[in-house]
Amino acid sequence: MSDLTRLPEVGPFREVVIDLPALRANVTHLRSQMGVAHTMVVVKANAYGHGMVRCAQAALEAGADWLGVADIGEALRLREAGITAPVLAWLHAPAEDFVSAVAANVTVGITSSAKLEAVAKAGAAHAGGARVHLKVDTGLSRNGFAPAEWPSVFARAVELQASGAIVVEGIFSHLSNTSEADDNAQQVEFERAVALAREAGLSPEILHLSSSLTAMTNASMRYDMVRIGIAAYGLSPQDDRSSESWGLRPVMTVRARVSAVRRVPAGTGVSYDYTYRTATESTLALIPIGYGEGVPRTASDTAPVEINGDRYRISGRVAMDQFLVDVGDAPLALGDEVVLFGDPLRGEPSAADWAAACGTIAYDIVTGIGGRLTPVFVE
Repeated sequence: MSDLTRLPEVGPFREVVIDLPALRANVTHLRSQMGVAHTMVVVKANAYGHGMVRCAQAALEAGADWLGVADIGEALRLREAGITAPVLAWLHAPAEDFVSAVAANVTVGITSSAKLEAVAKAGAAHAGGARVHLKVDTGLSRNGFAPAEWPSVFARAVELQASGAIVVEGIFSHLSNTSEADDNAQQVEFERAVALAREAGLSPEILHLSSSLTAMTNASMRYDMVRIGIAAYGLSPQDDRSSESWGLRPVMTVRARVSAVRRVPAGTGVSYDYTYRTATESTLALIPIGYGEGVPRTASDTAPVEINGDRYRISGRVAMDQFLVDVGDAPLALGDEVVLFGDPLRGEPSAADWAAACGTIAYDIVTGIGGRLTPVFVE
């Protein structure tokens, strides 16, 4: 794992630090456990808020051989950055034009008959056709071909493949992670879909079902490829289990400098609505980050922060640009370092701590980070 004591001194007055060696170490660690032919690292939504291009490059350097994104726009940004590795994009507009994706050699996840015909039209005009992965709905009920559609869809895919318009490279689905029994039921449906596809004459090279949690806990569901998302960024896919227990290190640290210090008497109202009042004469620290940078307003009065190595709690409402912290009688100066969340092994609050305080999940916390924060990529 990376030596996170070597993070640079806080530079701009508010920043998000992305530890790329930690990401590489996480991917290497996870790949060593998987034992499958292919590892996809999912970099959608700006790599869960971590910086899509830099994180994609780091994941590939660590041995990942596929990248996953939600939409074609994200895939094309990777191509524009010079990334040539296989990329799967699986969420498309109702009238998506697949020409740009096919031309850029982006593999397209197909979830409906209309999209299958549209991508085949684009593929027919391109040497080698369009590479596609067919998504089957096995119980998540979001998108993908419903079971009643499987026979006709697979038959049509055989025809389109024979014409040279498409190459059915893979079949995939997504688990709900509701319970072991629910996931097992979805796996049964997935294998039924694959069997029907093969009976129809398809020979998909890559079957994939598991994202981070199932990939880490159930070898029977790994198939030919696993899709690693939140775990690559060093966060636990389970609310009741820490990242360090999985051998992972958080990649993101959000920090700032104290931008104002004020000594106030007991009973002073703090921020909007006075949801917090000082119990005694206290020192208030102003932190120049707010919901404009993705700090949830639900962090008001609840989320932990670290200032000069000591743990405090946000005091009062989070505003668009700032929040306050009551540090009592602790010594405080302008420019002192504040860590919102980072690596708990350094004693810092974690994204999971913030998620618990805000009544959400760590995915939500890190993906929302951005706005005016200065990104600092640590190599």
